[in-house]
Amino acid sequence: MGPGAGGRRFDGDEGTLCPTESPPQPTGHADVATVTPMNTPAPKLSMLQVLACGAAIVTLSMGVRHGFGLWLQPITQAQDWTRETFSFALAVQNLSWGIVGVFAGMMADKFGAFRVLVVGALLYALGLLGMALSPTPLVFMLTTGVLIGAAQAGTTYAVVYGVIGRNIAPERRSWAMGVAAAAGSFGQFLMVPVEGMLIAALGWQQALLALAAAVLLIAPLAWGLREATATGGGAAIREQTIVQALREAFRYRSFQLLMVGYFVCGFQVVFIGVHLPSYLKDHNLSPQVASTALALIGLFNVFGTYAAGALGQRLAKRHILATIYLARSVTITVFLLAPLTPWSVYLFASVMGVLWLSTVPPTNAVVAQIFGVAHFSMLGGFVFFSHQIGSFMGVWLGGVLYDRTGSYDVVWLIAIGLGVLAALVNLPVKEHAIARQALA
Repeated sequence: MGPGAGGRRFDGDEGTLCPTESPPQPTGHADVATVTPMNTPAPKLSMLQVLACGAAIVTLSMGVRHGFGLWLQPITQAQDWTRETFSFALAVQNLSWGIVGVFAGMMADKFGAFRVLVVGALLYALGLLGMALSPTPLVFMLTTGVLIGAAQAGTTYAVVYGVIGRNIAPERRSWAMGVAAAAGSFGQFLMVPVEGMLIAALGWQQALLALAAAVLLIAPLAWGLREATATGGGAAIREQTIVQALREAFRYRSFQLLMVGYFVCGFQVVFIGVHLPSYLKDHNLSPQVASTALALIGLFNVFGTYAAGALGQRLAKRHILATIYLARSVTITVFLLAPLTPWSVYLFASVMGVLWLSTVPPTNAVVAQIFGVAHFSMLGGFVFFSHQIGSFMGVWLGGVLYDRTGSYDVVWLIAIGLGVLAALVNLPVKEHAIARQALA
């Protein structure tokens, strides 16, 4: 069917009506979107300001988070807890991050990122304070798990990427997201050695109190992401309700496939990030090897995430994602088969670092490309919720299966198999803007 009334044509891929030159006109129908998903508001903040403040926030928030594995043995030994106790709290943290992230995204879409970031900074400081002083596993789970997870939801990618989506043109959006993701990786490179030195110099409790003071810097940095609009919210013009946007996304096959892939991403990176230090110590390698390995992951992921974002402007993002997931499985397999030495660990960390958070820019860029930016933080929050379910499973199963079997072998094998699955499910993802009907 050729272009007809209202400037619509038939999209053979999806079997729906999609806009051509003339956008569909509003009809007053309550359940129908009347704009194309690429409808982007005029920029309100400079690109330099958005990237500088957003990158600094992600550097601090993600940098602190990436070092939590360094506290596994000091805390479990001091408190006489099992690794499963620590792992379960970190698993709850990732789940809390995912659940609260959906609502943090909704609030950021409606009211702007500034308020969400300030609240997140306060929660982060309180959570680290609780992590240092928790007397029982329950309190440790509530503070380290629930509270810090909620804080991370309000201070990391979904909220910052919402500002990027609203203020940076689509043709540079994937690149800008790569810059922000690279900042998170630089935070790991910068903060993990710092956290290791703080533990050695101050003790594990005082080190956490120092970090609690540091994360409060997120609040003044958030001022640079304050979007001044007539309503004070900084949100994009929205001609869909939240319910309409969710119904549209969850019925769309490509959105479902992206969520499956992101589940695998969460499983792999959080299992490795939390349990690699203990895995190496079990094989009689020094704690410095683990700290160096985590720092190398952060360093090389600066290049990996930036490259993924830049390539996303030129290549099909689904192919980038499939390549990353498959390469992870190959890298883990080679690491397990090779003799374990400090240099094999450093090589593994460097290669894995290139692949670490490099899924973040193309995944989020596809979501914005398909659905637009009006509800982007919310939809990104739902995709990230899937990531966090995977994170929960990765960190928790790592502790459970270690306590049951005395090794991490089974979890490594699961991570390899899931990487192959993620590569396959990303290949059929359709990246073009979703077709939206305008019903008479």
